[in-house]
Amino acid sequence: METIKKKPNQYKFALILLGSIFIGSIIGIVFGEKAKVLKPFGDIFINAMFTIVVPLVFVTISSSMSSINSIKRLRNILKNLILVFVSTGLIASVLILVTVTIFPPAKGVNIDITETQIVNPLSTADQIVSTFTVDDFPKVLSKQHMLPLILFSIFFGISVNLMGEKAKMISGALDALSKVFIKMISILMYYAPIGLGAYFAAITGEYGKELIGSYARAMVIYYPLCFLYLVVFFPIYMYLAGGKQGIKSIKYLIAPIVTSISTQSSIATLPVNIEACEKIGVPRDISNIVLPIGATAHMDGTVISTVLKISFLFGIYGIPFAGVETYATAILLSLVGGMVMSGVPGGGLIGEMLIVSMYGFPPEAFPIIATIGYLVDPPATMINATGDTVASMLVTRLVEGKNWMIKSLS
Repeated sequence: METIKKKPNQYKFALILLGSIFIGSIIGIVFGEKAKVLKPFGDIFINAMFTIVVPLVFVTISSSMSSINSIKRLRNILKNLILVFVSTGLIASVLILVTVTIFPPAKGVNIDITETQIVNPLSTADQIVSTFTVDDFPKVLSKQHMLPLILFSIFFGISVNLMGEKAKMISGALDALSKVFIKMISILMYYAPIGLGAYFAAITGEYGKELIGSYARAMVIYYPLCFLYLVVFFPIYMYLAGGKQGIKSIKYLIAPIVTSISTQSSIATLPVNIEACEKIGVPRDISNIVLPIGATAHMDGTVISTVLKISFLFGIYGIPFAGVETYATAILLSLVGGMVMSGVPGGGLIGEMLIVSMYGFPPEAFPIIATIGYLVDPPATMINATGDTVASMLVTRLVEGKNWMIKSLS
């Protein structure tokens, strides 16, 4: 493995990003909706990131799958990936369940709800099919269908791997292409301070007032809980992954944190996570599999917000949010909701529709939790995206053994 060289100014870029976000926020607060004039500068960055990230996902996953010499190692990575994703998701769901039981988010909320007929739940089978597959190849090459793209990339990479020497040229080309796209990302990041600053100014200017609206109680519960998960559980995971050296690597989470909050997208944060994993010393064949899959399927923040939304609706409709069956259903739906997320801004609407339909709430329930969905999106995405780097460390610990960080830095 290549030695990861430490850069003396490793905090410089993260501080520049934080500074640009802060300046953008001030501009948004001062000028209000007039700050929306800056949004195109932010959109340029977001659009460019999404344009690059779809082929990046394909070539990185396919390259990793095709270049792994041992199919046994590949199975080991995927097995431990699933174990880590489910385990951290369960921990997050239990944490929010305890919290909303002690502090009901809808307590004291008074919303006028008209009587309406309960809608029929959506077809679960159709939803599963449309989540994991598409009916035409061009649809695979879209950020709206990240799970089908990931599955196609895995299938393609494994097929190249099984071809052996006959497909060695293809494997080499995929590796070269992955490096090219990563280089494109590194060049694009020079524009990030301007793009993210402008984007955040527009968002703050347009929605700043809503952040202190009628859902304040739910946010008072949710935001501190996300911060607690970030500063308590992430260090615990990193310690389990790499001991004291793992704790020291927390500094590399700054850039993913800033990028994910600003873009509100796990997919857009993917290139930053790839760079963070390289600095930490996570093997490329692990990070190139865990990170793209994690950008769509590993969503602890979504798990937390999903349970919050469910308990909020239960409270508004006067339904007791209690009992083993209720808790088990909420946990299952939150984990499934995390898998359904597409990794793009606004993707939470899918999970919100799933909640309304699966529980049979009336249509009026959708805008209620859609509003919550917007308010919780920044910290949820922060936990989702930043957690992918942490998950890569945990998977590496399970695959490589206890001293993997010492070996990577030696």
